[in-house]
Amino acid sequence: MEELLKRELGSSRVKAVGFSGGGCISEGQSYSTDSGTVFAKINHKSQARCMFDGEKASLEAILSTNMIRVPKPVKVVDLESGGAVFIMEHIDMKSLNRYSAELGHQLADLHLHNNRQKEKQKKEEQTVGKGTSQAEVPVIEKFGFHIKTCCGYIPQVNDWQDDWVSFYTQQRLQHQLGLVEQSYGDREARELWASLQLKIPKLFTGVEVVPALVHGDLWSGNVAEYSDGPLIFDPASFYGHSEFELGIAGMFGGFGKRFYDAYHEKIPKAPGFDSRHQLYRLFHYLNHWNHFGAGYRGSSLRIMKELSK
Repeated sequence: MEELLKRELGSSRVKAVGFSGGGCISEGQSYSTDSGTVFAKINHKSQARCMFDGEKASLEAILSTNMIRVPKPVKVVDLESGGAVFIMEHIDMKSLNRYSAELGHQLADLHLHNNRQKEKQKKEEQTVGKGTSQAEVPVIEKFGFHIKTCCGYIPQVNDWQDDWVSFYTQQRLQHQLGLVEQSYGDREARELWASLQLKIPKLFTGVEVVPALVHGDLWSGNVAEYSDGPLIFDPASFYGHSEFELGIAGMFGGFGKRFYDAYHEKIPKAPGFDSRHQLYRLFHYLNHWNHFGAGYRGSSLRIMKELSK
């Protein structure tokens, strides 16, 4: 790995330093180089390139908003033995603690950023004597993303759609349930889905959903803090409903009252939030079922039953 990093970074000195780690999907190691410390994330799966290209694009999109700290991506490199390595900025981080409220505020600002850009552009276009505004970050009018991103190692269908309910139903839930069907042929899941899809549009009655850039996999293992504030990492981004972000946040703990209070101070809960919150958790339970097995079947079916009533 040292030789590969020397070649790819044009560095004469690369040395592994004492920062290593691994999650359910990839492993990582920090390296000291001529130009500072980098973190190399390594995965030997055949789909590693797709995963890391999507993660790099996600980090770049979040960085462009300047709303919340993420590691700066450097490059993705194929491994000769198969798989890929994703090189990014190393950040000294520790568990989220004192910056929990700041994370809530900054995450809300990330979610509001696209709509604020849209309003700013509209205001400038209405100003007498002004030409068409050229926003620093393009305003996104649809739901999706310009590249595949992976939540875990499963690629997400990010084809652009005008309608959020259609996007989420087809490209998130239907996609995951299709994978469940392939692996398990689960009759009860199939029957519940036939009933649930008819109910989903009613959960959005009276709610205007505007495209928001989301992290996409914001569980407690993908947030931390450094000396100056909170940071988020390992994103699976796309433009979707801001409420989607909170679906996985409550599943494994780690986000306290200060985080939620700060977030909802800027983005208050809309009518019907609790039912949609369950709908968004459903995606993550299905995704875990497809990654880790039938231990997540019960939670998936329970939500489908509750929402189908």
